[in-house]
Amino acid sequence: MRTHRLTVGAFAVQHPGDPSSRQAVQSVGLQLARLAMQLHRLRTPETADDIMLILGAHNAEQRALSPPTTFSLTAADIVGGAGTADHADAVKRWAQSAWEDWALHHGSILSRAEKHLRGSRTSGRTGR
Repeated sequence: MRTHRLTVGAFAVQHPGDPSSRQAVQSVGLQLARLAMQLHRLRTPETADDIMLILGAHNAEQRALSPPTTFSLTAADIVGGAGTADHADAVKRWAQSAWEDWALHHGSILSRAEKHLRGSRTSGRTGR
């Protein structure tokens, strides 16, 4: 699995920004949806981007989510492995951990994504 989009997503959801900022709220929602699609729905990174575009058209309905108080794994935990053979696996663990840290909101993120993907041609494409 390519790692750039997982890195972007993990970093973004661990740095959610100001909850009064509409842009920050929407970014966190989209990045969490992308992590879910890549990690749990086994979408390719490109398909996850297509899904983000679909969801982005409905960003006005994204509500602010309370971030976790702590994160299990951060960029600081994996930076030492950059450039090594284990880097991709470390990034995937970090992204998985970042997604799991937001467990309180999994239901709303997944239901919102599935609502807007139902019937779209993108929802039927899968890959690794």
